[in-house]
Amino acid sequence: MSQFLSDRRVIEWSRLFWQPILQGIVLSKRPQKSGAAYREIWNNELDESPLRTITRSQSDKLAGLLSDLGDDVVVDWAMRYGNPSIVSRLDALKEKGCDRILVFPLYPQYSASTTATVNDEVFRALLKMRWQPTIRIVPPYHDDETYIDSLAASIKNKLSELEEEPETVLASFHGIPQSYFDKGDPYYCHCQKTTRLLREKLGWDDKKLQITFQSRFGPEEWLQPYTDKTVEKLAKEGMKRIAVLNPGFVADCLETLEEIAGEAAEIFEEHGGEHFTHIPCLNDAPEGMAVLESVVRRELSGWT
Repeated sequence: MSQFLSDRRVIEWSRLFWQPILQGIVLSKRPQKSGAAYREIWNNELDESPLRTITRSQSDKLAGLLSDLGDDVVVDWAMRYGNPSIVSRLDALKEKGCDRILVFPLYPQYSASTTATVNDEVFRALLKMRWQPTIRIVPPYHDDETYIDSLAASIKNKLSELEEEPETVLASFHGIPQSYFDKGDPYYCHCQKTTRLLREKLGWDDKKLQITFQSRFGPEEWLQPYTDKTVEKLAKEGMKRIAVLNPGFVADCLETLEEIAGEAAEIFEEHGGEHFTHIPCLNDAPEGMAVLESVVRRELSGWT
């Protein structure tokens, strides 16, 4: 958590202002709260977070899907914060003789606080290498056709399991401070385009599929409308059935399983809602793997 919240891309406040707050307040209280939340979703069988379990599976399945490219293509995975680290896996790939490496930040919508942090870490690692491998970075794929098709399919599959269709569906993206957008971060625009294309694919209007933003932190204004406030408002207005998906998350994690499937569901029911459905992320399901495979094959063009 300290590594994450010390990243200047994530928290852009002055270090003189932020570090005393981080070290003196946040890191003394937040780990206990996060620990309790993680216990709710923990993969006890493997003793690890769902994000780690799913990311490993995505890597293994992608290797299988790309097996026709031969033994020269190696698929590996890393975590931006924590282990296995990006630096350690780049070193391992280099030791295996990989002199051309495609880096895939698993964020469909670009933000400086997500995609750019991965790029920063990759290039920090390169700074220490005398003999650097050739690097390609996968660009944002928020409007990729396979991605939109897979999101639509996942929605249809989940809703087909329900006795009654939700009155509205929320596309909940991780938020960023409004100030980041004002400085030129394209994230908000990418989220809006993903949602618009998804509406068009499903044949829905902006009442049936609404966009919201979750996971705000700190005192400043973040991108709106906020997911939790929207869920509460819909319930108070008499809506009984809603569903929420998280198009910006490639794998289910604390923010989707605990914050949405758990907390948002409780908010909805506490204010009069009756049926709350969380639509899982694409994860390592066939629809999700189709996206990863399609993007990787495209970005490997000329190398394989």
